[in-house]
Amino acid sequence: MDIEVTDEQMDFLGITNKYKLSAASKRALKWPTDTSNDWFFEYQVEDLKGDLAYEEGVVRRDPSAIIKFDGKYFVWYTRSVGPTDGFAGDIEKDKVFPWDRCDLWYATSYDGIAWKEEGLAVKRGEKGCYDDRSVFTPEIMEHKGMYYLCYQTVKCPYNVRVKEEIALAWSDSPYGPWTKSEAPILKPADNGVWKGDTDSRFAVEKKGDFDSHKVHDPCIIPYKNKFYLYYKGEQMGEAITFGGRQIRHGVAIADNPKGPYIKSEYNPISNSGHEICVWPYNGGISSLITTDGPEKNTLQWSPDGINFDIKGVIKGAPHAIGLNRYADAEVHPTHILRWGLTHEYKNDDYQYIRRFTTWKMVHHTAKGERGEE
Repeated sequence: MDIEVTDEQMDFLGITNKYKLSAASKRALKWPTDTSNDWFFEYQVEDLKGDLAYEEGVVRRDPSAIIKFDGKYFVWYTRSVGPTDGFAGDIEKDKVFPWDRCDLWYATSYDGIAWKEEGLAVKRGEKGCYDDRSVFTPEIMEHKGMYYLCYQTVKCPYNVRVKEEIALAWSDSPYGPWTKSEAPILKPADNGVWKGDTDSRFAVEKKGDFDSHKVHDPCIIPYKNKFYLYYKGEQMGEAITFGGRQIRHGVAIADNPKGPYIKSEYNPISNSGHEICVWPYNGGISSLITTDGPEKNTLQWSPDGINFDIKGVIKGAPHAIGLNRYADAEVHPTHILRWGLTHEYKNDDYQYIRRFTTWKMVHHTAKGERGEE
């Protein structure tokens, strides 16, 4: 079938002969007509000062979004101590992941660089509770003078087939105290079937929905007079495909911050991604998709919070981003990403929180070269 190519398309895409189009040129001709760099950015990371600087023997990871209260920035994060043992030993006593045997702590800062660790915010539950093994990966939402922390939970024993869930805590102050939900607010789908009793998460008779094994990395956004809980799903029998791990995102919607949350019938709403990084923009929702899947390292936007299109492709991004919610996201598509927090692996045992900054790249220039004004 003949493809019509305009002179403008030939010039912009550098096509030599419009009658002899390679497969790559045919794909390029299907790109959106708006290929500006508004959704493209580059970034760098730097160490923090104070209590959130790297500390041997302590895990600090998964920073929440940053909010501002009483002249100070606040952040919540996953905290544990000691090395990771993995699954080969005694899982009743060992620490199987860096995010195992964790509690949620918080810190404050006047400048976003030097931080003071304030202490415990939400601790693990008592033995037998749904969150008795670990609470981790928090995200904060402020709404009408109340503060809501959503986070992951896991119950003993922490084996490779354990189902991970999402819970909620709330307070009328970012300093706490926090009241925890009596039960998880979101659970994995229950339509997958394990194969046999072997200790393997890859042995399945039926994989089930994209979130049949775990629900991860929650983030609640007030949107359209409802509350959209975005989350990462892991599937039983997870595969490695041409894009890497099979990781996808979903959304559950509620009329009240405390739920009940109902999963969207359109799930999954992404075919790629890892940690959730979403924010309201231009009447819709923006999403940074990283790490896993064929659409990793893309910025996407949805006019309805469910149907996302790719707006930009980036070289890479900080891991486990904690957005600066105090920023005015409407200034520019990536303005909320100008600075925030991330975590970095010092090694397999210990991670620490760092600061990232981004900038809009207009031209690729050599040393001493000036780009177009």
